[in-house]
Amino acid sequence: MSFYNDDYSKRRPGTFFIVVIALISAIIGGLIAVGIVVPNIQAKNSSNQVVLGQGSTTPPVNVTNPTGFPVAEVSKAVGPAVVGIANFQQTGGYFGKSGLSEVGSGSGFIIDAKNGYIVTNNHVIEGAKKLVVSLADSRNTEASLVGADPRTDLAVIKISNTDNLTAVQFGDSEALQVGEPVVAIGNPGGQEFARSVTAGVVSAKNRVLEIQGESSFNLIQTDAAINPGNSGGPLVNYHGQVVGINSAKNTEAGFEGMGFAIPITDAVPFIQQIIAKGYASHPGLYVSIDSRYTEEGAAQQGWPAGAYVAKVALGGPADKAGIKAGDVITKIDDTTIKNALDLTRGLIKYKPGDSVKITYYRDGQTKEAAVTLAELKQ
Repeated sequence: MSFYNDDYSKRRPGTFFIVVIALISAIIGGLIAVGIVVPNIQAKNSSNQVVLGQGSTTPPVNVTNPTGFPVAEVSKAVGPAVVGIANFQQTGGYFGKSGLSEVGSGSGFIIDAKNGYIVTNNHVIEGAKKLVVSLADSRNTEASLVGADPRTDLAVIKISNTDNLTAVQFGDSEALQVGEPVVAIGNPGGQEFARSVTAGVVSAKNRVLEIQGESSFNLIQTDAAINPGNSGGPLVNYHGQVVGINSAKNTEAGFEGMGFAIPITDAVPFIQQIIAKGYASHPGLYVSIDSRYTEEGAAQQGWPAGAYVAKVALGGPADKAGIKAGDVITKIDDTTIKNALDLTRGLIKYKPGDSVKITYYRDGQTKEAAVTLAELKQ
């Protein structure tokens, strides 16, 4: 299958070799890094947690609405919180002069009306020298980058003019059911088609894409039309609550109605970290994994399925625990690992400083090691 970003650029599933573990999903051939993310938390107030949704928010939607058109009610309620985002970058100009030009656009949605925070995809704002946000009331205003996280494809930007802003309400993406109706709102094709509304259902849950950022999550699949420019926009349930962040679609010939969204419940912890610290931290084993090690190939050698350790960073968590290059990681605590992607996803529920039990295969024997996970920032 072929998966594209839903902004101006094509998804960039890449293959590269690094020492630290990162939440990165381009594992097609070669060596990749493996990472972990913090556990899911809701946007609730606590002494050490950012509070989202301050200021005015979108009204709840009455499912038994008077018009008889639920999608119309959802659009009316949530539309004011959806924005367009234009990405301006340095380009060559006439007569040898250079300047800023709009190279692409995407979508976003306001999560904090009081402070002007807006959530979008990292691939929408990546490389920008200037960001311009278009609001539902036709205002255009420059935005500053609060922080971005390529490992989860999430970014937060901020606008200073917070007059008459409306923030979205969050729903519980874990409670979504297959077949449940949803609405996608965004700017396909840019400002000309701003706040376009498409409707569909949750086609499936727990989908996995091997593309950077999105592989960090069990994605929501939907048949609501998602087009270039929809990236970063909200996927909304019939209660007017955001349940996902539209991020990718399948563009392979012969396939239609296969869009994918990051579950909002999984995204919230990273959004809060980005606002609080300017980045999202990730725990790491500090090893590199060879994704060419497959379950089928291992079976032919009489080896178990798992994640083949190609390199261990000196002094890193895995090295301190005695794990070596050539080992095959088969379990994290009680979670079975069959390949490199399983290792990335198996560690997703942990946070830096957590201790995990790593089961691995070496020289015909199964061994165990306790590993204390370290923090990765970028």
